[in-house]
Amino acid sequence: MNDTPGRLLRLLSLLQTPREWPGSELADRLGVSDRTVRRDIDRLRELGYPVEATLGVTGGYRLAAGAALPPLVLDDDEAVAIAVGLRAAAGQAVAGIEEASVRALAKLEQVLPHKLRRRVRVIGAATATFSGDGPTADPEVLATLAATVTNTERVRFAYRDAAGTETRRNIEPNGLATLHRRWYLVGFDLDRNAWRSFRVDRVERPQPTGARFTPRELPATDAAAYVAGARTDWGTKTYRVDITMHAPAYRIAGRLGEASGALGTHDSDSCRLREERDDAPEWLASQLISLGVEFEVRDSPELEHHLSVAAARIARALPADNSPRNSLHPNS
Repeated sequence: MNDTPGRLLRLLSLLQTPREWPGSELADRLGVSDRTVRRDIDRLRELGYPVEATLGVTGGYRLAAGAALPPLVLDDDEAVAIAVGLRAAAGQAVAGIEEASVRALAKLEQVLPHKLRRRVRVIGAATATFSGDGPTADPEVLATLAATVTNTERVRFAYRDAAGTETRRNIEPNGLATLHRRWYLVGFDLDRNAWRSFRVDRVERPQPTGARFTPRELPATDAAAYVAGARTDWGTKTYRVDITMHAPAYRIAGRLGEASGALGTHDSDSCRLREERDDAPEWLASQLISLGVEFEVRDSPELEHHLSVAAARIARALPADNSPRNSLHPNS
């Protein structure tokens, strides 16, 4: 091997195997002389790799533990094995290693050749693991989202709420966090002008946009604190809602945001939403109007204001006599 950098990488890969390598065997593997092997060992030491040498018939070279983790050189099978293991660990949200698994998976999948990435997907699809209760996040989606967080890159994706309704989201991602064995993405929703958290198992077809952004100040110490509800007053202010809607709860669930737990049955034909919200009240007002059902709002000045603005806008759009332009009367 006349390519010195390539030979050094190959030598480093051999030394990372947990055994001692006689100089003559390394020379045979690399196709060089013993003297060249000694020079290459010295080059690795100059680069900070702690290569130890032992004398005697059974002696040789081996890579010792150093003060820092050296870059790993993996062959194809080793890279696939590590990627499959990381995907399993990331998807299971194993306590204590889940976030590190996602970061490592994002780094590895970013540099995997296409053929190896395909092998990882095939093995992952054919491998079943116990996941406990509830849905699990797709490791590939996790890795994509983690890369956008690291790169401060806007991301678009389809998001399905609890009722299965799909919306498109344009997000400035801030971080990933786990809570109760579920993954969440925290980010600033550009279309709703508010911070949001998204269950990753409901995220579909994430697409990094390539557009970089300057991170905003998150209204919490970090993404985990935001998901857990430990928010500060730095971001969107909360407001109170108390709404009765004249439709069964199953028709409303998931159509007014993520906090479906605050939606309760009022009677057999109506339901009631009472909670503190931190989203944009104008968005909730538009969602209420789009429900197509009668509703009443109690004690929510912010929401009442935006409903009044919407009502005035609708009134201005109607004819002056407030009659339909195309009458449906049979004699018209």
